Amino acid sequence: MRIALAQFDAVVGDLEGNAAAIRSSAAEASDRGADLLVLPELCLLGYPPRDLLLREEVVPACERLVAELAGDLTIPTLIGTPRRIDVESRRLYNSMALCRGGRIEAWHDKMLLPTYDVFDEARWFQPGDRPLVFELEADGRTQRVGVLICEDLWRAEDVRHHRPYDLDPVKMLADAECDLIVSPSASPFVAGKSVRHRTILSDVARQCGSAVAMVNQFGANDDLIFDGGSSVISSTGRMVGGRDRFDPGVSTVDVDADSLRRDGPDDVDDLSPEAERFEAIRLAISGYCRRTGHQSVLLGLSGGIDSALVAALAVAALGPEAVLGVLLPSRYSSEGSRVDALELGERLGIRTEEIAIESMHATVSDLLDPVLRKDGVGLEGLADENVQARSRGLLLMAISNGRGHMLLSTSNKSELAVGYSTLYGDMCGGYAPIGDLYKTEAFELARWMNREHASIGFARPPIPVSSIEKPPSAELRPDQRDDDSLPPYETLDAYLRSRLDGLRSPAHIGSVLGLEPELVARIERLLAVSEFKRYQASIIPKLSPRTFGRGREMPVAARWNDGTGRQG
Repeated sequence: MRIALAQFDAVVGDLEGNAAAIRSSAAEASDRGADLLVLPELCLLGYPPRDLLLREEVVPACERLVAELAGDLTIPTLIGTPRRIDVESRRLYNSMALCRGGRIEAWHDKMLLPTYDVFDEARWFQPGDRPLVFELEADGRTQRVGVLICEDLWRAEDVRHHRPYDLDPVKMLADAECDLIVSPSASPFVAGKSVRHRTILSDVARQCGSAVAMVNQFGANDDLIFDGGSSVISSTGRMVGGRDRFDPGVSTVDVDADSLRRDGPDDVDDLSPEAERFEAIRLAISGYCRRTGHQSVLLGLSGGIDSALVAALAVAALGPEAVLGVLLPSRYSSEGSRVDALELGERLGIRTEEIAIESMHATVSDLLDPVLRKDGVGLEGLADENVQARSRGLLLMAISNGRGHMLLSTSNKSELAVGYSTLYGDMCGGYAPIGDLYKTEAFELARWMNREHASIGFARPPIPVSSIEKPPSAELRPDQRDDDSLPPYETLDAYLRSRLDGLRSPAHIGSVLGLEPELVARIERLLAVSEFKRYQASIIPKLSPRTFGRGREMPVAARWNDGTGRQG
């Protein structure tokens, strides 16, 4: 049989646009002689729809439209959509509609509902109890096709999450003697996850003794990125076809004895960690702007690595004409940083503006100083540093409001973890493109973009070398460096990666990394007292197993201790 896999950019809530994409995919699949078209999970409504599902009008509209599509499509098609179990209770299934012969012939209701990390599907859906198996006439014979939706197949193994389920949908299909298993998915991007996907698909194919086809959503919805990577695996566990990651479109694959013997390349994921993070962030920025209607963005340019990286990523996503960089020097800004920021603008071909904040800083200090001196010292220290950062935030937000540019936050994950960022200052913005990149990863990505500049659309290395090589500094006081206040980023990031992503204990991490107990306690304190800032942070696109935001729900007003008098 010839199967068509369509990974397209499904916009949450855009039933008209998503239906048009489905019709276009079906027409292309039909022209290519496909016997079956498989579309991603919930592609009609978009994934994740979250509490849109609770609105009275949403699911009935999906039901009406999928019925219309079923009447129009000329080839058998599996369409992902929510549906009501019954009208009175408004309970829902996450389903695939088998559309054939002008009608909805059958349904598969998702059986395993993930409730970990960013997922909370049990909030909206009821689980199904059996997989769909249907017969398809192709190549002059009747073939059996089984259907599993996303988690039905992944079973949390793709994220290495321990999630025991009572049902085993894969085993059910192994007993059904299918010729082909299809798995429509909406599996969010995480760096390195595609390799695990490939391993799981191969294991399922061998376990069931059948070919397996997985089609994944493409695009970016809020904090989640979907990289596609649809693929077909032979019953021997080898790759035989599919669609590249970060590449929307329709691919057809012949699933027959001859094609399944012609194994494709076993190593199909040739993207480096830096390459896949670059593609993911570029897709996240462009997707968020397109969905929110923003034609342009702005950001503050400090001359440092973070703003340089965000600016370069924004240009890669939107083009230089859509990016405005604003220099906001203070009395503590070095001339070298100003030169680096201007060079960045010139390298990227973006418009730059400069607004010195010295007079604003002085005015605020003059206003506050008499009040503060009534019960202590005047404006100084951290309060004075934050006035500078918030002055910049105010000016950038004013430009954003006045010209309709969306402000990008330049905070990275290391800074957000330990609170080395200012609320209503450098944390201002509608989107934080590198909020899930540790500082060391930001340096790695910047170096990679400079090395690979030609292949990613830049005429020359986009980021000034000095922005990469100079010691990081907020430049909010004389001769300030980040390592005056923080451990070296190599040490800090190793600790945070184990603590945040690996969920290891402070004692374990301290022992493995050889850290003094005082340093461990200090990092832990910074993590805890910064939680309130993260609750107010911009939307952060997910790149890692544990991203600040919905996938990491921590209490704010908490005081953890182990009951022994020791902290951590």
